[in-house]
Amino acid sequence: MIRVTLRQLRSEAIVALVVLVAMAIVLAVTGVHLADVNEAFLSTCQAARDCGSAPNPALNLSRPLQVALPFLVTVAPALIGLFVGAPLIARELESGTYRLAWTQSVTRRRWLAVKLGLVGLAAMTCGGVLTSMADWWASPLDAANQNRFDLANFGIHGVAPIGYAAFAFALGATAGVLLRRTVPAMAVTLVGFAGARLAVTFWVRGHLASPLRRSLPLMVSGGVGFGVQQPQGTVSLTAPTVNVPNGWVYSTAVVNKAGAAPTSTYLLHACPFLEAIVKSGPGGAPAAVRFGGSGHAVTARGPAAGGFQSCLNKLSATVHTVVTYQPGSRFWPFQLAEMGIFLAAALALCGLTYWWLRRQYA
Repeated sequence: MIRVTLRQLRSEAIVALVVLVAMAIVLAVTGVHLADVNEAFLSTCQAARDCGSAPNPALNLSRPLQVALPFLVTVAPALIGLFVGAPLIARELESGTYRLAWTQSVTRRRWLAVKLGLVGLAAMTCGGVLTSMADWWASPLDAANQNRFDLANFGIHGVAPIGYAAFAFALGATAGVLLRRTVPAMAVTLVGFAGARLAVTFWVRGHLASPLRRSLPLMVSGGVGFGVQQPQGTVSLTAPTVNVPNGWVYSTAVVNKAGAAPTSTYLLHACPFLEAIVKSGPGGAPAAVRFGGSGHAVTARGPAAGGFQSCLNKLSATVHTVVTYQPGSRFWPFQLAEMGIFLAAALALCGLTYWWLRRQYA
C-alpha cells in the first residue's frame, strides 16, 4: 500500500524535490553573500557607534528574492492542498480505483491511514524545509528590520507554516472525499485555506495571549501632533509612533492620569495657538501651519514653533502615552500556538474524512 501511494504521487514528489533543491542552491549562493555584507556593515557601524542611523546595505541586496521568497512561503501550503491534498482521494473516487484497493485485503482504515499519514507527513516536511531555508536566508534582514511579529511576516517564519501545510493538505483531502470531484475540491480548498488563514491572522492570533500595556512619557520625537476636524472645530492629540523591536503593537494612545483622552476644550486651553488654526479652517490656515489629510494634521513652523513646543511641554506634565503590545519574546510561543491550532484542525478534518468514508461506502 505504501509503494502504491508513493507511485501515485511520484510526479508531485519529483516537482516538490526539484523546487526545494533549486531553492536551496539559490538561497545558499545569495545567502552567504547577504550574511557577509551584513557582518561587514555591523563591524563598521559598531566601531563608529552609529548602527542606528547608518543604512544597512544588506537591505538593498537581492531585492527580487526578498519579494519572491515570502510569496513562495505563503502560497506553498495552498499549493500542497490544491495539487496534493485535493486529488489524493477525489481522483480515486472519480475513477473508481478505490474498489480495487478495498478488494485486495486492504481495509479502508489502512488505506486511508497510509494515504493521509504518509502524504501528510511529506507535506509537513516540505513546508518545514522551505520555511527553514527562508528563515536562514532572511536572518540578516530580520535582524535589521526587527519586525518578525508583523502581520505580514509572522506567517513566513518559524514553525507556523508547518501547521499551514498540514491543514491545507487535510482540507484538500476532506474536500475531495465530500465532493468526489477533483476540480471542485481544489476550489473549495483554495477558498477554505485562504479564509482560515485570514481568520486566524486577524481574529484569533491577537487573543492567544493577553497583551502588555506600558506607559511612556509624551515623546515629541515620536510624532506627537494635533488633529483638527473641520467643520466641527474640534482638536485632538495624535499618538506618537512607538517601536517595539520584533514586537506587535496593537495600539498607542495619549491619555491623562484618569486614562481618558484629553478633551478638545482642554487642548485649546493648554495650547492657545490652536484657536487661530481652528477658526481659520483648512482653506485659510496661517503660513506657519501645514494641513494634510481629512483630519488636517498640524505641524507648526516659524514663530508658531515656539508655541507648539511650549504646548507640548505643558501637556507632558498631565498626559502620557500608553502602548498596548506583544513583546518580541512571545514570538515563539505564538508560533507554537498557531501551529497547534492548524494541526488540531488538520486532525479534525482527517477524522471527518474517515467518518464520511465509512458512512458513505459501508
